[in-house]
Amino acid sequence: MHLLILGGTGEAAELAHQTTTRPGLKVTTSLAGETRNPARLKGAVRSGSFGGADGMADYLRQAGVDLVVDATHPFAAVISHNVAKACSTVGLPHVHLVRPPWERQEGDTWIEVDDLTQAAKAVAGRRAFLTIGRVELGWFAGMEDSWFLVRVIDPPAEPPPLANHHIIEGRPPFTIGDERALMSDHKIDVVVSKNSGGAATYAKIAAARSLALPVVMVRRPAPPDGPTVVSVEETLEWLATHQA
Repeated sequence: MHLLILGGTGEAAELAHQTTTRPGLKVTTSLAGETRNPARLKGAVRSGSFGGADGMADYLRQAGVDLVVDATHPFAAVISHNVAKACSTVGLPHVHLVRPPWERQEGDTWIEVDDLTQAAKAVAGRRAFLTIGRVELGWFAGMEDSWFLVRVIDPPAEPPPLANHHIIEGRPPFTIGDERALMSDHKIDVVVSKNSGGAATYAKIAAARSLALPVVMVRRPAPPDGPTVVSVEETLEWLATHQA
C-alpha cells in the first residue's frame, strides 16, 4: 500500500520514521517547499504545490496512493481543505493529524484574536516579537510607530515590508532561558504567536508568562470535516485498521 503524508511538522517526520519500516507499505512525504533546508526524512519525498484540490486528486490517482495522512501545520487551512476534497473525489481514506492547541495557564496574559489583521492592531505602538514565520509579515507593513523582532527559519528573499525591525534566524526547539534572554535583550513588550500547539515552540509562551508579557494569540482556522487524530500513536492505530 502507498501512504502519502502531507508533511512539514515534527509529527509528520516522526510518522514517516515509524512507518517506513512497516512491511508492505510505501511511504511518501509531500512538503510545500517553503523551507529551503528541511530536515531529512525517511522514505520518499516530493516537494511543491499540487495545484489545488483537483491537482492533488490527479496526483493521488497517478501515484497510486491508497491512504492519506494530513499532518500539515494547524494553520495550513487551505491545504487541509484541499486534502479532504481530493480524497473525497478519489475515494481514499484519509485522516487529519493535528496536535492539540496550547491552553491558557495561570499567569498567562493572552489577547486572543481571529487573524493577523487583528493581531497587527493589538501591537500598534509597541515592541513586538513576531513568531509567525516570514510569509505573512505583510500584515504588519507600514506600522511606523512599532518595532518588530522577527524570527524566521529561512531569511526572506527580499527585505520585509516593516518600517522598524530586526530579523533573526532560528530553528526550534527553543529553551525558556534563551527565549527570556531574547525578549529581555530586545526590550520586547508583547509577543505575537499563532496557537500552533506542541512542545517545540512553547518556550516563548512560558518565557512571556515568566516575564509578565502579554501574548497576542491567533486562534486556529476551522479544520475541514473528517476524521481527526491528535498524535502519531493514534495515527498508527488508524493506519493499522486500514492496512488490515
